[in-house]
Amino acid sequence: MAPEPVNVADYERLAEDRLDSGPFAYIAGGAGDEWTMRENVAAFNRWVLRPRVLVDVSSVTTATTVLGQDISMPILVAPTAFQRFVHPEAEAPAARAAAAAGTVFCLSTLSSSTPGDIAATTPEGKNWFQLYWSPDRDFTAELVAAAAAAGFSAILLTVDLPVAGRRERDIRAAFELPADLPLPNIAAHLVGGDFHAALGEVVDPTITWRDLDWLASLTELPLVVKGILTAEDARLACEHGVAGVVVSNHGGRQLDGVSATLDALPEVVEACAGEVAVLVDGGVRRGTDAVKALALGAQAVLIGRAALWGLAVDGEAGVRRVLELLRAEVELALTLLGCASPEALTRAHVQRSV
Repeated sequence: MAPEPVNVADYERLAEDRLDSGPFAYIAGGAGDEWTMRENVAAFNRWVLRPRVLVDVSSVTTATTVLGQDISMPILVAPTAFQRFVHPEAEAPAARAAAAAGTVFCLSTLSSSTPGDIAATTPEGKNWFQLYWSPDRDFTAELVAAAAAAGFSAILLTVDLPVAGRRERDIRAAFELPADLPLPNIAAHLVGGDFHAALGEVVDPTITWRDLDWLASLTELPLVVKGILTAEDARLACEHGVAGVVVSNHGGRQLDGVSATLDALPEVVEACAGEVAVLVDGGVRRGTDAVKALALGAQAVLIGRAALWGLAVDGEAGVRRVLELLRAEVELALTLLGCASPEALTRAHVQRSV
């Protein structure tokens, strides 16, 4: 009998054994030489924790709030595409796992589930909708309205994908979308064949900061912009009235050679100056990774691949276990750092390693 996975790395190894080569390459791979993808993970090793002792940690909580929403831990489930390649129920198991764990599930536009589907399977869920802004504005407006009608609590606009990055693992694996893959949130004629070649019809490459006013006019839901890596864009996001930003390089899947998200985080936090929520994704594999990000100013982190590994290994139970392992690691790290809650973390709790 194989031992039970005890960390995210264990789930990744098991997932590679269980997934076909094409889907695994799509999930595990990055752009170009995959340098940025590796840097996302390596960046966490460039920071060390600075614990304080003789602090009352008899009662420690991992609970926090993001965009005014109470969550059980500072870890959200990131939007990831094509989860039906990983599990026959597509996004539903991960959404249920996040709901059971008391945290946010982000539904990708490139999913096999509509916002209504996810609302039906997670009536108590805390769900956000990740939006790819289509050249067809009426279609985009319909997606936003569907998310609001389904009770989703935020729109997560991805802004770092005007075109798809060159992902060489996909090329080598001849990755294609099967014609029978349900993708209800995009135009039907884009399903099947070379999806990357048709991406221009999924994402409008002409949108600019000025267009955010139109998007904001569609809904009262808070707008979070995902894909920020610089202080300049962070300031523009604040000036255009967004509720939050996600420091993200798309998991290293877009432009290879950009900075790791943890390395970009401090300048974004400084530029936002507390005006909006700052979150970060990319490379989170341990609860201590999340703690380091929080100490550098993030309010929460998002996990993408880590959740998918759990989904591949054991469906809903696998995602729940991944979330619980990470939550327990956060709780232990807080306790040993002398912090009774995520809000107690400060820049003084980390330092750059020599």
